[in-house]
Amino acid sequence: MMIVSFSGIDGAGKSTQIEELELWLRQSGLRTRIVTFWDDVVVFSRVREFMSLRVFRGDQGVGSPEKPLIRRDKNVTAWPVTVLRLFFYLADALNLHWTIHRLKAGKTEVVIFDRYIHDELANLPLNRAVIRAFAWVVLKLVPKPDVSYVIDADPLRALARKPEYPIEFLCRNRDAYLMLAKLAEDVTVIAPGSIDRTQRKIRQKLLRQLWTGSSTYAIG
Repeated sequence: MMIVSFSGIDGAGKSTQIEELELWLRQSGLRTRIVTFWDDVVVFSRVREFMSLRVFRGDQGVGSPEKPLIRRDKNVTAWPVTVLRLFFYLADALNLHWTIHRLKAGKTEVVIFDRYIHDELANLPLNRAVIRAFAWVVLKLVPKPDVSYVIDADPLRALARKPEYPIEFLCRNRDAYLMLAKLAEDVTVIAPGSIDRTQRKIRQKLLRQLWTGSSTYAIG
């Protein structure tokens, strides 16, 4: 089973690329599955979302140009919140390990993760050495995807597509993803570009992995 993960700031275009990739793989005859990190991996996701809404009083839902939102959850950086995140993220990492173990028992050939542990770690203040050490430990605990993408994006363009978080947070969040890509290693950062160009880069990386790895899948 091959594991492919997509990460990046909100509005980077991950969902579009995930849909395109799964369609391409299915048309090539492969059995695929999309795993949504928040719904399928995160521990107590509904409780955590409810707590965030009650405590931070941000908007709920997905922002759009026609309906912008003001969310207050992962962009809240108070130290008590960060400490609580460390415990939750460690629990999520352990559950991710177990989730992948269960998936390997099935017949799926390619599992595509819509977000991965990287997307949680990017919410932490990685400019602090102790937090980077925590992130490094968590990255070692979880299974490393066969192919891991960070879809990079200009924060202003991302905000226009998905208006939910302040531009200051998106800029900081983008820097965190780029830092994590170096910390995690073997993470492919896809530079900002058109949908078609990004799609080609994703396919090229995946094909190289299939050719150089032990997989014998035929991709048309």
